[in-house]
Amino acid sequence: MAASADFSFIDGTTQTVALVGHPVAHSLSPHIHNTAFQAQGVNAVYVATPVRPAEIEAAVAGLRALQFLGANVTTPHKEAVQAGLDTLTERAAAVGAVNTIVRTEASGGTVRLRGDNTDVAGFLAPLARRADDALQGAPMLVFGAGGAARAVVYGLLTRYRPERLTVVARRPEQAESLAASFAEHDARDALRVSTFDGAALAVRTSRLVVNATPLGMAPDRRGQTPWPSATDFGPEHVVYDLVYTPEATRLLQEADAQGATSIGGLDMLVEQAAAAYQQWTGRAMPREAVYEELRDRS
Repeated sequence: MAASADFSFIDGTTQTVALVGHPVAHSLSPHIHNTAFQAQGVNAVYVATPVRPAEIEAAVAGLRALQFLGANVTTPHKEAVQAGLDTLTERAAAVGAVNTIVRTEASGGTVRLRGDNTDVAGFLAPLARRADDALQGAPMLVFGAGGAARAVVYGLLTRYRPERLTVVARRPEQAESLAASFAEHDARDALRVSTFDGAALAVRTSRLVVNATPLGMAPDRRGQTPWPSATDFGPEHVVYDLVYTPEATRLLQEADAQGATSIGGLDMLVEQAAAAYQQWTGRAMPREAVYEELRDRS
């Protein structure tokens, strides 16, 4: 069992990291980062701070003024927050969204806020462990064209250079817009757009299939799946679901039953957090302690 959180160490030197979003009460990020801080004896605390859209500019200014170590950013602020930052990493600029802010202070007292998108690294890390060599240049498919899909598409284009990358969306114009925005990163002209009704052949012939939609997420969408034709999967497939609650979604269970390699969203959740934690603390996140805490809570 994971140890219960102990915040008796908090004092005048404790550094703070915030989660900025609306709503944030459901987030697992405080459990992830506070477990990691405690496991490594880092004098820092992570708090979820609900911020309404009209107040995001003031919230970012507050990170500077209150000397926060940094922040995570979640829905609906990942785009709007960029206006208040000094710099963006290449991947944050390409994806058009920030989920991590790092505050630095120069010797002269100048404070700078850097925006990053660790969803890209978080998404790629489990693939590197499970199926890296098999995915180089392979055909791929992504369900969804929202913010999560943008990080996925950028990561796949830059890491694996697929021969074909099909974006499947209910609204074709959203998928078309996504594809157009990544044209400069698509050296092989791999991006294709499809509706769900026309995606069967692309699903069957893709090496990697990724669910970047909320279908399957508990509680409201538990039991749903972006692709109910499970027999379209086989042993040659890697099926990756970004949904992490429940750990084994219907999509993954059905892909497993067909012999596919499955990857759940909990790994991405932890890895994107680990990439942010490294930037704030200069340390590798203690992943075993974090996984133990998350599984004790499930």
